[in-house]
Amino acid sequence: GRPQTGFMAGRLTVGDFSRMTHLSVKTLRHYHQVGLLEPAEVNPDTGYRYYSPGQLPTAQVIRRLRDLDMPVADVRGVLAAPDAAARNALITAHLSRLEHELAETQAAVESLRSLLQRPETRRAVEHRTVPATGAASIRQVMDRDDVLPWWHGALAELHAVVRAQGLNAAGPIGGLYASELFQDDHGEAVVFIPVEGRFRPAGRVVPFTVPAGELAVLSHHGSLAGIDLTYGDLGSYATAHEISVDGPLREYYLRGPQDTADCDEWETEIGWAI
Repeated sequence: GRPQTGFMAGRLTVGDFSRMTHLSVKTLRHYHQVGLLEPAEVNPDTGYRYYSPGQLPTAQVIRRLRDLDMPVADVRGVLAAPDAAARNALITAHLSRLEHELAETQAAVESLRSLLQRPETRRAVEHRTVPATGAASIRQVMDRDDVLPWWHGALAELHAVVRAQGLNAAGPIGGLYASELFQDDHGEAVVFIPVEGRFRPAGRVVPFTVPAGELAVLSHHGSLAGIDLTYGDLGSYATAHEISVDGPLREYYLRGPQDTADCDEWETEIGWAI
């Protein structure tokens, strides 16, 4: 009759274990090499690997965690967790990362759809002369990838300091962004609040004179995720009319995170030096 399988004998060949777990022999070999799922027994003479039926639940957990793109190191942490609470915390943290990545992907898809369906209409560009203005500011040289998280933190800190000193804003909060941030992925950014009265430095917040300038201005409605489209329209206008000059790009946040958490309601003015 048919010979007994490894399972009938109480130990499982790598082939049997592969069929039971739906993990390939190559994958099982890899998990052995990285110490994630070691065989119950390795024959020292032949090198054949054997698994025990008791390892099936572990293999099933590993398979599901890897299906969720959990890194091997994190899977090892889940398996080594001292109790259910610690294990669940690691899994929950990974699921939160997945949800964040999914939200970013969905936002990118919506942005692409909007771009492909974008009408060809041209919006009116305003020419504006702005005087030099005293302000409270936070300045930093950084990589472009770090600008957005820095921007959120700097805005919150600016508001807190201005409010604590009892100062009145003399205009909308704004930002200046060096051309190098866009051209070289590294440069200076400044966020500022024009203020009335004497301002005292506090932490990162220091006095700053917002320079005077001649600007071409175009409004952007909604999330900053699509602000490059408005920059494209404004820059095209300035270069087509041969009025563009070198200088930092300027933004004014007429309605931003300090006013509403709904980024679809944000209103930003972009100023291009002319």
